[in-house]
This record gives sequence, C-alpha cells and structure tokens, in this order.
Amino acid sequence: MEIRQLQYVVQIAMEKNFSRAAEKLHIAQPSLSQQLSKLEKEIGVMLFRRTTNSVELTHAGSVFVQKAEGILDAVEQLKQEMDDLNHMRKGRLVVGSLPITGAHVLPLVLPVFQSRYPEIEIVLVEETSANLEQLTASGQTDLSLLSLPLLDPSLDCVPLTEEEILLALPPQHSLAGQENTSAEGIAVTSLADEPFIVLKKGQGFRQITHDLCAKAGFEPRIVFETSNIETVQSLVAAGMGIAFVPAMVARAKWSDFAPVYKKLSHSPSRTLVIASRQGRYLSKAAEAFIQTMKETIDLYPNL
Repeated sequence: MEIRQLQYVVQIAMEKNFSRAAEKLHIAQPSLSQQLSKLEKEIGVMLFRRTTNSVELTHAGSVFVQKAEGILDAVEQLKQEMDDLNHMRKGRLVVGSLPITGAHVLPLVLPVFQSRYPEIEIVLVEETSANLEQLTASGQTDLSLLSLPLLDPSLDCVPLTEEEILLALPPQHSLAGQENTSAEGIAVTSLADEPFIVLKKGQGFRQITHDLCAKAGFEPRIVFETSNIETVQSLVAAGMGIAFVPAMVARAKWSDFAPVYKKLSHSPSRTLVIASRQGRYLSKAAEAFIQTMKETIDLYPNL
C-alpha cells in the first residue's frame, strides 16, 4: 500500500467519478483504475461500487477513506514540522473564512502578512460556518476565521475581537429617526412583528439572528433569505424588511442607497475567533498568521 494510492482513493471518493478524479490527480484514467484494482486486490475488499453513471463507496470504502484522510493529514503535518525544523521559509497555508469576515478583515491582514513572509503561499477558502468547521476539523484548512459558538467539539480557537451587532432599518421606517429611539438602543422585543431579512442556513450570522429573537421571546418572521450580507443590506434599504448586521459591515462606506443603523439595547455582540483542529500541529506560518491577525485587529479597533 502506497501513499499515492491513498490519495487516489480519497480523490475518487470526493469526485465520485474516475475521469474527474484522474484529471485532478494529473494521471490517465486507465492508470487510476489499475492502481485502484491493485489496491483492492492487496487488501481483499472492494472500496467502490461502479455503475454506468456513478462511483459509490462501499462500507469498507467509507472506513478506508476516513482512515486514509487521517494518514494523509498526518503525513502533511510531518512535512510541515520537518520544514520548520529545517528553518525553511517557504510554505503553504490554507485559511478558511466567512464571506463577511473575509471581505472586511483579510484585505487588511494579508498585505501585512505577505510583506513579512513573501515566500509563504496563502490559499483562501470562503465557505459557510458549518462547512468551515467541517473543513477545519478534517484538516482541509489550517486555520479558519469563525464566530462563536463553535459547534464542532474537536476545534480549538483563539479569540480575536468582540464585535457589536446593530439593527439595519429602511430609511423610511418609524424607528429610523433619532427622535424615536432611546439612548439605550432599540429593544429586540419590540421587533417581534417585523419582517426579517436573513442569511441562508449554515451561515453563523443567521443563527445569531435566531438566538437574539429567541432570547426576546419570539421567532423571526423571515421574508427573504440570501447568501450575501450586502444583498441583505440592499433589501433593507429598499424597504423589504429589517436585519441584524455586524458592525464591521455597517461601518463600510456605502452609497446613498443604504439602511439606517441603530444600536440595540444591551449591545449584543459576536466573538470572532481563529480556529484550528485540537491536537493538530500548527506550523510556524500558521502561528505567524495568527499573530499578524491579532496585531492587525488591535490596530483597527473599529473594524
């Protein structure tokens, strides 16, 4: 059994297609099929069911892929450790990010990091909270920028900053005028009958909206869902509903077509963190990225 054969099986399982897997692996499809048959003969079990339309894992194949991913990840970690021990400056860092965080934080962090470590390649992966947690737990990202709470217990995290959550209102809304709101902010309980615009399921900020409303004793009446926070704000500005938004988005420079932002009573917030898998070796590049992230956020307290 060879490392490359483990890589072949994992890629086939991911693509569920021999042609696509061979293309990603940069080998000929007949060679890929031969290597798989050789491996199956060696271990004495069938890993895939082949049909005319797809390739599906057997039960043995599912077990094999899970173990193979762990072995491949361990091999990669070993390489990183050896690189560090050899004082090599070259490296590769896979960083996951939420769309909101990536759009507003990474443009400040990446130029600083690359000026300090020009030979370290950064690969960015932008995904939903749920998918990022899964990718980080399986070792497919070295680090991920997320917000609490983390649902996967296998993740460790380093807190970066507390970010206030604001209420976005249509300009014509009765609560949009300064004279209509108190210094303490708008109570979430007063929003029970309002139409809400939210992010789609799987994104952390959608859960924050549900949690804030649940704490106030009601379920939000959702009228629109979108995967883009800027679309949320545009729909609010157009008078289609209200939304909770993170402060970093509200402070962005918008055109005249923009919502009105109001403070909420008790100033709810979210905690931004940088997460990694528990027990996973963090390369010097990953440690340097975390340090750069913390320093950058300290320089921009109103981020």
